[in-house]
Amino acid sequence: MPTMKAVRMHRTGEPGVLVVEEVARPEPGIGEVLVQVHAAGMNPPDWYARRGFANIPEELRPTIPLPYTPGSDISGVVAAVGHGITEWQEGDEVFGLVRFPSLERGGRGYAEYTTSPAFHLARKPVNLGHVEAAAVPMAGLTAYQYVFDHIKLGEGRRVLVNGAAGGVGHFAVQLAKLQGAYVIGVASGRHETFLRELGVDEFVDYTTTRAEDEVRDVDVLIDTVGGPDAHRFLPVLRPGGVISPVFHGEYHRERAAELGITFRSGQVHSDGKQMAELGRLLEEGRLRVGLDSVFPLAEAARAHERAERGHIQGKIVLRVVPDQAG
Repeated sequence: MPTMKAVRMHRTGEPGVLVVEEVARPEPGIGEVLVQVHAAGMNPPDWYARRGFANIPEELRPTIPLPYTPGSDISGVVAAVGHGITEWQEGDEVFGLVRFPSLERGGRGYAEYTTSPAFHLARKPVNLGHVEAAAVPMAGLTAYQYVFDHIKLGEGRRVLVNGAAGGVGHFAVQLAKLQGAYVIGVASGRHETFLRELGVDEFVDYTTTRAEDEVRDVDVLIDTVGGPDAHRFLPVLRPGGVISPVFHGEYHRERAAELGITFRSGQVHSDGKQMAELGRLLEEGRLRVGLDSVFPLAEAARAHERAERGHIQGKIVLRVVPDQAG
């Protein structure tokens, strides 16, 4: 039986629980393809799972099937196709968010090979290397689904993106701009040049300025940070405004309702057609990918350590094929 290297965890805990092991290479089932993974993107659910979802109330925590291989964002090359697949063939370069939000089967992207439902994948943009492409799926789809499916953002809206330099944030900034919005980005000062290059109309350095003291009349808040003091943003919204929380936050919803503020959000999910649309925007140069750092697959634990330090600009990616550039 063919084997491969994969990152696995046999227990939950600190980054050191992630180890590289030799395991059986999977086979594609009906409606699936086998992908040789060239790069795997990292996302918050990866480290939430590694910690046993300690950030979720105990009664709501999902059970992690151990041993577990994290990773839902992949970019690679189709190595084999399962029964009934006509849209993909061996050698096609693809990228996508695989089997999310399913935890039971998972994407298993931290590996040399993984299987994926065919309809979760899209053609990799020709102008991106696999490392950049692997940085797109979950963050890009989250931003896309928020802007187009949940918020249904119209032209001329004033949008504040909190955590604008992060994975979801930097895509949300760009997609909102493409919809004709006036975008205010909130991040630490070291990200200002990056965000100006992405098109923010105003930048707020939260380390020196409180956005709630300076900004008013916002139509939509896309909050990628959340947390216990998320309600501090209520004053920046106009009556009847919209809050779109990406992570859980305490927004004082009764007070928000008194102000006519509504909430629009949803769980990001795999979608090959929307991945293809993101791919088109990337190929046209209308969307850019921010890379924070790149680690080899064998250093997945070190990559998780980087993630836990926070203040990420763009995305963290694992390079699986060592000699591939970009």
